[in-house]
Amino acid sequence: MNFYKRLWYLSLLLVLFLVANGEDPYRFYTWNVTYGDIYPLGIKQQGILINGQFPGPQIESVTNDNLIISVFNSLNEPFLISWNGVQQRRNSWQDGVYGTNCPIPAGKNFTYVLQVKDQIGSYFYFPSLAFHKAAGGYGAFKINSRPLIPVPFPPPAADFSILAGDWYNRNHTDLKAILDSGSDLPFPDGLIINGHGSNAYTFTVDQGKTYRFRISNVGLKTSINFRIQGHKMQLVEVEGIHTLQNSYDSIDLHLGQSYSVLVTADQPPQDYYMVVSTRFTSQVLTATSILHYSNSARTVSGPPPAGLTTQIDWSLEQARSLRRNLTASGPRPNPQGSYHYGLINTTRTIRLENSAPIINGKQRFAVNSVSFIPADTPLKLADYFKIQGVFSLGSIPDSPSGGGGYLQTSVMAADFRGYVEIVFENPEDSLQSWHIDGHHFFVVGMDGGQWSAASRSNYNLIDTISRCTVQVYPNSWTAVYMPLDNVGIWNVRSEDWGRQYLGQQFYLRVYSSANSWRDEYPLPSNALLCGRAVGH
Repeated sequence: MNFYKRLWYLSLLLVLFLVANGEDPYRFYTWNVTYGDIYPLGIKQQGILINGQFPGPQIESVTNDNLIISVFNSLNEPFLISWNGVQQRRNSWQDGVYGTNCPIPAGKNFTYVLQVKDQIGSYFYFPSLAFHKAAGGYGAFKINSRPLIPVPFPPPAADFSILAGDWYNRNHTDLKAILDSGSDLPFPDGLIINGHGSNAYTFTVDQGKTYRFRISNVGLKTSINFRIQGHKMQLVEVEGIHTLQNSYDSIDLHLGQSYSVLVTADQPPQDYYMVVSTRFTSQVLTATSILHYSNSARTVSGPPPAGLTTQIDWSLEQARSLRRNLTASGPRPNPQGSYHYGLINTTRTIRLENSAPIINGKQRFAVNSVSFIPADTPLKLADYFKIQGVFSLGSIPDSPSGGGGYLQTSVMAADFRGYVEIVFENPEDSLQSWHIDGHHFFVVGMDGGQWSAASRSNYNLIDTISRCTVQVYPNSWTAVYMPLDNVGIWNVRSEDWGRQYLGQQFYLRVYSSANSWRDEYPLPSNALLCGRAVGH
């Protein structure tokens, strides 16, 4: 047994000791992943089920909980689950993407060991390998505040999760074949809410009470707008951050994003439409659920309330209106605003430009002209075992090159405890949505046109929200400040899953030379080995 594995076993003994002495609780989940028949849009399809469910079981947790999630892969192909927005502190071994983890082989199992350290909020999990996300396999992931930490609103009467997004009637293998042949995905066939098409899902409320709705866009391709007929929504949380409690008639959610709103059942007792519709698309798709008052006098009638379609300025202004609640506690008692992100000098500026090059006669997508191709070995394992030739640092530049697209296993080097400015630049006519694993970043600015150093004069350096997923409007830019406070190799990707699959992603290697448990956990004893890591 090597030194690191001995340390890992000793750490497990320490964990058992802490649990016995009343430290952070453990929650255990056992999941069986299978194929099964589903009918999201009324057409029979082969979906991915977890414990026979689509969507999968909701993860219920509290800040600092330890989660032991044993996943049995009963598919006939490899499988991985990732945790969208749930940070794995010092633990990219559990990130659940191919750059950090070997897939779970068919017929085998893997146990994820996660701690939701110093986190609250609304998130979701999803299958990250191949094109499994188009077959389902996703579910809600909720992290509640500890009982002694004040939350800036009264306890709601109930807490509902809404997983909404676009859907295709074609099997995920057929969609993958379209991408592999060199084409982008076609337009989706419809929208679904919690695995169902229109009016198939009902949320029951009591008149006069207030409810929390946690809404996530789990789709593959399109932004959505969410609204509830006749009701205002009070925004209270965005991806783990308590917000100023602005009131909205409707809210835009871009791919991969999660919001929490409070809704008071203060209307006459009847049923009301809950509506999602696509944004910035020439053809508008719509799906509805029902908000059912328990003393309802009548069902819904007539058309659902119309939503916005192409109004980018409206969406941009709404995005700018999202502000941090500086007086609210986060996962700990100290106020969220006590971290003065705007007074810290950045150590580096990284500019990331998306593009859609044709490479070798096939449609690809790229970041700074580099279209990512997976290596034969997860990058984290190659780095840990010092396997040469899997990737090279600096294989993606810090700024757009202006050249044509090319294929590369792109990895960017970064130093632990750096503080970087990242500017996402979108010269295309389609909206982009970006996600960074393992980190939260402060959205300091977004605007149309070309970013320049002068754009910094309009940054919000006082009360912007921090999050893990952010949109970039067409022919626009979005700037974020991000502390590099989490050692590991982390995925930076487009949340448009076709673009991600065809190369609009790379990995960020946040490195510490200390080789200390304080900075990063060692290789887990149950780590799967594959590719050139086999035998190490």
